Amino acid sequence: MTTLLEPLRRIAAYAVCADSVGRVLLVRASERSGTPGVWSLPGGAVDHGEDPRHTVVRETAAETGLSVAVSGLDDVLADMRALPDRGITIHTDRLVYRVTVRGGTLTDRVDRPTDLARWYTLDEARELPLRSFTARALGLPASSADVVPDEAPEFPSFYAVPGPDGLHRAQRFAAYAVVTDPEGRVLLTRVSDGYPGAGCWHLPGGGTDYGEQPGAALIRELVEETGQSGRLVELLGVASHRDAASLGPEGYPIDWHGVRAFYRVVVDKPAPPTVADVGGSTCEARWFAREELGALPTDRLTEVTAEAVQAANLT
Repeated sequence: MTTLLEPLRRIAAYAVCADSVGRVLLVRASERSGTPGVWSLPGGAVDHGEDPRHTVVRETAAETGLSVAVSGLDDVLADMRALPDRGITIHTDRLVYRVTVRGGTLTDRVDRPTDLARWYTLDEARELPLRSFTARALGLPASSADVVPDEAPEFPSFYAVPGPDGLHRAQRFAAYAVVTDPEGRVLLTRVSDGYPGAGCWHLPGGGTDYGEQPGAALIRELVEETGQSGRLVELLGVASHRDAASLGPEGYPIDWHGVRAFYRVVVDKPAPPTVADVGGSTCEARWFAREELGALPTDRLTEVTAEAVQAANLT
């Protein structure tokens, strides 16, 4: 039973790289991996505090020998896979970037989790055993190469571990919304006392649950934090922020790394905002006219909110 496997969670970044004739770059999992012989996009786990854009450049170079430059964000998705031989189930939040090659030489690797790197046409890739997220990223039929758990295991929403310096550290993936209504107003939430950013205005949203897709998590959080029903319009970007000694309700400093996807969401029938999760990290929700939002001092907005509002051209 896959439900008895130990649950783990990680954030990873991957490269969709095409050459001048439309071939895509893929890497093969070696015998040292959990899925030997399966092909996927180059990429891997985001280190603590690392910007995912740097991850995808670093991992692509390590797995293929090629230096790449990030040109854009394609998709953000999550999946679970079971590795019974290792006794684990992994939930991975995957950031998929478009990249271009700057130079280097395609290189095979020995005694590493991936051992081959090759260029394939989409028709050739269609015939390979592909990781499910890779098939989706390339617009190919879903692959059955991954073993999907029977159900999502129990996993804490907050998980901190001792770091190499003795300070606890936590890495968290979250989804947030730039929410507008038909009048062009913008919906923000205010951070409760006792939480990082207390008193600042923040985007609706929050951490995703184990086994949950970012978009579904976002719509759920929107209802819980503001009482609004919204529809997802587009992915705007990903923000990566590290606070080396964040202090929250845990009561002790935590080296905190948040990776946050933010989306444009429209509420077609706005209602007076209500906060359902009383006593949580949100104490207030409010609609702001564009001019009101533009008049807010920068220090009244959380870092991710200021970045997302700018990306959505709202001020």
